[in-house]
Amino acid sequence: MLQVVGVGVAVAVGAAMQRVSGMGVGLIAAPALSLLLGPVDGVLLVNLLAVINAATNTWGMRADVDWQKFAPIALAMVLGVVPGAWVVANAPTDVLLILVGALLLLALSIVTLGKRYVPQVEGALPAAVSGAIGGFMNTLAGVAGPAITVYAEAARWPQKVYAATLQPIFLVGGSLSFTAKVLSGAADITAIEPALWAATLTALVAGIAAGTTLAPRVPSTIAHRIALGLAFLGGATALVRGLFL
Repeated sequence: MLQVVGVGVAVAVGAAMQRVSGMGVGLIAAPALSLLLGPVDGVLLVNLLAVINAATNTWGMRADVDWQKFAPIALAMVLGVVPGAWVVANAPTDVLLILVGALLLLALSIVTLGKRYVPQVEGALPAAVSGAIGGFMNTLAGVAGPAITVYAEAARWPQKVYAATLQPIFLVGGSLSFTAKVLSGAADITAIEPALWAATLTALVAGIAAGTTLAPRVPSTIAHRIALGLAFLGGATALVRGLFL
């Protein structure tokens, strides 16, 4: 019961923050689900939840999506998904937890502490590189957002465009990561208990509803800081657990 409640809370908070700030489900739910369900099943569940959440958000935020910015990032994600699925299939649990935690902390540190030093970049190649890295991290850790955010900061995307365009990117990344791991045998969807499916889907709906209500009232900068702070805590916890497993 505690496991189900913990998963539900993480998913609901993540979904609400994603609707408000652009990121949330992967950053907040992935560390929690990796700890509660293991790094393979936990991230697999996050990938599927990310698809559902991103599809809903893409429709709701479609007026601000920049499809020209979306295209090179989304197309390149497959380049990172394939090696990510191989790592998931071949690495032991403790190593995966360490990788999940370390990648989260590194990417988040760049996004929050080092973004002022990132020079302005433009063009399809930098966008594609961020997409490939995002695809790898999404498959391994359920988080494509930080890699894309580094590029978005360097390209000086406006906040509304950034938050909206991330949603179809997450939709593509989550679909690719989930499919690659299931088809390659790197993860088994039947290993996740029905009670967890029910809890996470219910929590996802509740989180989306709460985020839709809060979005007009909460400044996105504040919501973004909260989401990143929770993600730092989750990444550190996963890293520590992997080191002492």
